[in-house]
Amino acid sequence: MSRRMITLLLAGLPLLLILAAWWLHTPDKSRATLELRHAAAPSQFLELDGVRLHLRDTGPRAGPAVILLHGFASSLHTWEEVARGLEANFRVIRFDLPGFGLTGRVSDYTDAGTHSLVLALMARLGLERAALVGSSMGGRIAWGFAAAHPERVSRLVLMAPDGFASPGIGYDQPPRVPLLLRALPYTLPEGMLRGTLTPAYGDPAVLTEALFQRYRDMMLAPGVRQAIVDRVAQHVLPRPEPLLARITLPVLLLWGDADRMVPVTNAQDYLRALPDARLVTLPRIGHVPMEEDPPEVVRLLRDFLGGR
Repeated sequence: MSRRMITLLLAGLPLLLILAAWWLHTPDKSRATLELRHAAAPSQFLELDGVRLHLRDTGPRAGPAVILLHGFASSLHTWEEVARGLEANFRVIRFDLPGFGLTGRVSDYTDAGTHSLVLALMARLGLERAALVGSSMGGRIAWGFAAAHPERVSRLVLMAPDGFASPGIGYDQPPRVPLLLRALPYTLPEGMLRGTLTPAYGDPAVLTEALFQRYRDMMLAPGVRQAIVDRVAQHVLPRPEPLLARITLPVLLLWGDADRMVPVTNAQDYLRALPDARLVTLPRIGHVPMEEDPPEVVRLLRDFLGGR
């Protein structure tokens, strides 16, 4: 390549970078538009400890309470079919965790901070105890809450929960935020998001276009992508065994045998560490059983939680 060509390329590089940034830039969507589309009744917004919490609270108020905690980059909508199947007999409470979905951003994304929010929510709703059902990251939050506040939890269901070390994530280590993740607040190519979501399903056909667009809308809610970066930056993984050993109440582990995000082999870590746990595997199901086979999830939950 000649010196002149190199000079011309270097001269045009700032313009190319500007054009690339303009092409890749993905702005947040309007909160009003998203709330109109995704927060119809029975959604409500509850001001709680400085957080504007997106919440759905359905079923009989006198029924046994069940709190559903979604996973990373998800929202309360992931539980919709399961909630519908439970709410005849249970008071079903699900909400967008801070910084996800339509719940506002906060400064504290640690698990302990979320535990405090759950306690505040239970106090606001008048709940002395509740069963917790947590998926993936929500599972880690659920078992951490049960270890810290055993008197507030009646039963515990963990669906492919997070919590043990994995490649690149060790115990008690300061987090490292990958450079590509730091770019997330500014861009969200559809192909990248689709490539991230598809492996979560045992049957990729479950990820319909409507479902994909809902996930994309929730990612583009104001502040969510920056909140994801902040959450990763704040998370320090503790050694789980001493905490899990404190949980003496019955625990149901639900795992899809086609889970490529948190493989079912990880269940053995929990079975060794929990005093009273049993595992149910779901054939041909991936990481989000509540979306892939809600009738079976409802059946298992009703049996375990005592619903008729």
